[in-house]
Amino acid sequence: MKKGEIIHLEVYGSTIQFNNRPASIGSLLDITEHKLREIKLSEGEKKYRNLVENAVEGIAQVTAAGRWITVNQAFADMLGYAAPEELISVTDDISKVYTNPRDGLKLKNIADAEGVAKGFEALLRKKDGQQITVKISAQAVRDNSGQLLYYQGICEDITSRKQMEKERLEAMEGLRKALGATIQALAAAAEAKDPYTAGHQRRVADLARSIGTEMGLSDEQIDGARMAGMIHDIGKMSVPAEILSKPTKLSTIEFSLIKCHSQSGYDILKDVLFPMPVARMVLEHHERIDGSGYPNGLSGDELLIESRIIAVADVVEAIASHRPYRPGFGIDAALDEISRGKGIIYDAEAVDACLRLFREKGYQLIS
Repeated sequence: MKKGEIIHLEVYGSTIQFNNRPASIGSLLDITEHKLREIKLSEGEKKYRNLVENAVEGIAQVTAAGRWITVNQAFADMLGYAAPEELISVTDDISKVYTNPRDGLKLKNIADAEGVAKGFEALLRKKDGQQITVKISAQAVRDNSGQLLYYQGICEDITSRKQMEKERLEAMEGLRKALGATIQALAAAAEAKDPYTAGHQRRVADLARSIGTEMGLSDEQIDGARMAGMIHDIGKMSVPAEILSKPTKLSTIEFSLIKCHSQSGYDILKDVLFPMPVARMVLEHHERIDGSGYPNGLSGDELLIESRIIAVADVVEAIASHRPYRPGFGIDAALDEISRGKGIIYDAEAVDACLRLFREKGYQLIS
């Protein structure tokens, strides 16, 4: 023991007769460490109570049968009760605050099986009958032998957050519909200029969407390829109608004017705030992975995967379908063309996906 250090002792004593005279004997037991542990435990419990009572999240403990043990003020406030005691007296047990009691049972089962249930969402009923959406993390507390002692959980009111998410999704859906209407209008404008290829863009868009799905691309990439496919020839609005409808072979100059439609399409779309790089896909849909395409001679990974998909879909539809200057060659000829160019001028994965669609999954170009 250090000088000046305070210790805690327990004194044991008794009185005996010694030489026919009373005498006292005793013993001292140093319980300093025990007392320090008690003090630390008491301080820990006090800190825990303060933490629970001042927490902004609802905190509760319930028995295995669902009866309340403790509830903090935040949980009472969340459900519209003046104090924890009121919540406990009015509701009896935790099942009474669930809009659907089966949610409580499901949460209990998860905690029993896994020890902890995190991020569980449920609807709770407030004192005035209103519903709130909450996120609960619950734990099954057991003793050293594995016997269940009680459940404890933390509850967060996410009603406002869920409402904001709902409104955001509704706004996005509204924008998606508006964007879809814009795409349809642009596609109609392009087809009005070039009636001989009416339906070409729709068929390319549907095939590009199907190829993207077959390749396992993200929903955003698939939708981007579909939208770009719907208007990939929008730049033909800048090409003279007599060239577009010419029933004979195009001259070199005429073909060079046709080749400008990719750049013209990009120039039309570049300032439109699409959620995906649609304008770039339109610009690149005649590029080839070996650099032999136009307008910029890009190759390989310089090209968006969506652009490479639209390129394959565009070639298949163009070869298979009728044109003013020639009859359609049919789908077999179209598939032979992309097979020969696979990995050379056309993206190999896009070609393989396209071939599977037609040869194994019964895909047909839409009418």
